[in-house]
Amino acid sequence: ITVAAGILITLSLQTDTVSAFVKEIKEMFVPEKQIIQNIEGTDEETEVQLNEGKDSEYIIYVDETRYELTNGENSDVISTIIPLPEKYPEVTMEIRQVADEKPEDLVKTIEAELKKEFPELREVEEVTEPVTGFNLHGAAGNEADSKIVNAYVISNGQEGSFVITQYYFLEAAEGHGARFHRMLETFEIVK
Repeated sequence: ITVAAGILITLSLQTDTVSAFVKEIKEMFVPEKQIIQNIEGTDEETEVQLNEGKDSEYIIYVDETRYELTNGENSDVISTIIPLPEKYPEVTMEIRQVADEKPEDLVKTIEAELKKEFPELREVEEVTEPVTGFNLHGAAGNEADSKIVNAYVISNGQEGSFVITQYYFLEAAEGHGARFHRMLETFEIVK
């Protein structure tokens, strides 16, 4: 009984220590900050706000004058606040976690899924920015309103992955595409 009680106390202390550590990490991030981003060839000063992902597993800074982060059941989605005209494809960045598949295994599944809509998807590329992991990029044409996908498969720091999929259109590559890239540079896993 004494040994069992000792183990329970040790485990509860570790859980409290881990919780305190995670809270301390989150507090290191300021609630809002100014960033400089290059949009369509011009440096633009933008104020971004700290947002937490589903179950507080990650943080990301979002320009809340243009975008909103919606926490969903299986994923979170950053989308435009002002709806775009119907002629344009969606502009979103989806963030979802696959807790039981490593990036190097999951990337092949993601590639097969994306090739259905983007048959000329570029070969999977290992990247170190805006995040470290695998990148898949494709376009469904070369018209101004052609849909673009930019997907990243990265480690969740444990035995799984985060899949971050950006959708925009060709004409918006230097606008929404650049803004998504800059937001993704602020992505941090805190779990």
